[in-house]
Amino acid sequence: MSLTLDFLLPPPPASYKADQAHASASATSDRLLEPVGPSFFAYARRKRHNRTFSEDERHQAEEKANQIVEEEKVDFEYEDVDIDTVNTDPTAWKTQDNYAVLGLTKLRYKATEEQIKKAHRRMVLLHHPDKKADKNDDAFFKCIAKAYETLMNPVSRRQYDSVDFGMSYIDEDVPTAKTPGNFYKLWTPVFEREARFSTKQPVPMLGNEESTKEDVEKFYDFWYNLDSWRTFEWLDKEGAEGADNRDDKRYQEKKNRAQRAQLKKEDNARLRKLIDVCLSVDPRIAQFRAEEKKRRNAKKDAKAAAEKAAAEEAARKAEEERIAREKAEAESKAAAASAKKDKENLKKLVKKEKKTIKGLFNGNNYGLPADTKATPSQIEKQLVAMDAVIVKNKMIEDLEKLRKDLEQAVKDGKFVEVFASYAEAAK
Repeated sequence: MSLTLDFLLPPPPASYKADQAHASASATSDRLLEPVGPSFFAYARRKRHNRTFSEDERHQAEEKANQIVEEEKVDFEYEDVDIDTVNTDPTAWKTQDNYAVLGLTKLRYKATEEQIKKAHRRMVLLHHPDKKADKNDDAFFKCIAKAYETLMNPVSRRQYDSVDFGMSYIDEDVPTAKTPGNFYKLWTPVFEREARFSTKQPVPMLGNEESTKEDVEKFYDFWYNLDSWRTFEWLDKEGAEGADNRDDKRYQEKKNRAQRAQLKKEDNARLRKLIDVCLSVDPRIAQFRAEEKKRRNAKKDAKAAAEKAAAEEAARKAEEERIAREKAEAESKAAAASAKKDKENLKKLVKKEKKTIKGLFNGNNYGLPADTKATPSQIEKQLVAMDAVIVKNKMIEDLEKLRKDLEQAVKDGKFVEVFASYAEAAK
């Protein structure tokens, strides 16, 4: 292909010369060039493991193959999804069965993240808009994306699992008191489903006919006091987020909270009614009651047989107690009299010791030096000190020691010093 220009180029300037450089080249410099991005990581990986290009490429291929094998090991059974039976309107995502959209109806709340990823990958491959005649028909693809987004987010998945629309008909299918069949086969699946809502895990299960009374009582006690995490937030009206007016938004939030509380109350009533029905038809309860009645009757017969012997034994014990009581009363009176006598004797001894001590005190110039003529104020001060010493040593043993110390002090001529030491200690 050739291009013909329909105009002439202007002539070069007069100073132009074909063999002359018209600009100077910049000075040369050394620069270090390093790989960046994926190339940098590949370079660092090769250096670290001392591999050549071919060795590194082979190792990376093996790792990728192993990763694919690990993904294939995820325990998962593909389900065929009938588009006519699931939601295909992306605007109705709030009411769609997310597990059905991804083909996880057999697993539902038991599905792991890996199983959800695998189901999503398969649905994307099957229903990508590029594989349709009308490439603008992406409605169901958007439903798939929303289901994946909801189930991969722990918060939104918990909210959805709280009201899982695909489980509603299963949860409502519970036995009644008149439903025929094996009690354990009828009711075990019911409590296994309800256990998913318990905050406390693991949850005690129904058990079987060999369960002990303690296990059965523990089971019903747990379920009657079940702490459920169901919040019903998924059913909130969207106006709370889209409202422009603050008052309207608060009003909608208030309505949503009231609706959640009402639904929570209804769910608690539903669960309690379910447990009541189960308890009323539990064959183990009837068996425990029969055994209890039999034990009570046996106790009653044994009680009747033992009443006569018990009455005789009671009479004998009453007589022995009467004799023992009279003896104890006599001993108590004697002990009281003896104690009273001892108390009186002790009072006499205390009085005698105090009198002796005061006599020593008065006879030795009130605890003042012998060559000192005591004035009334000094005598009063010494008497106060004497009273304090007696109060300090009010026990009979202390009074005896005080008397002996003062008597010895009189003999040693140290009454003033000894009394002063006692007076100081009594302050």
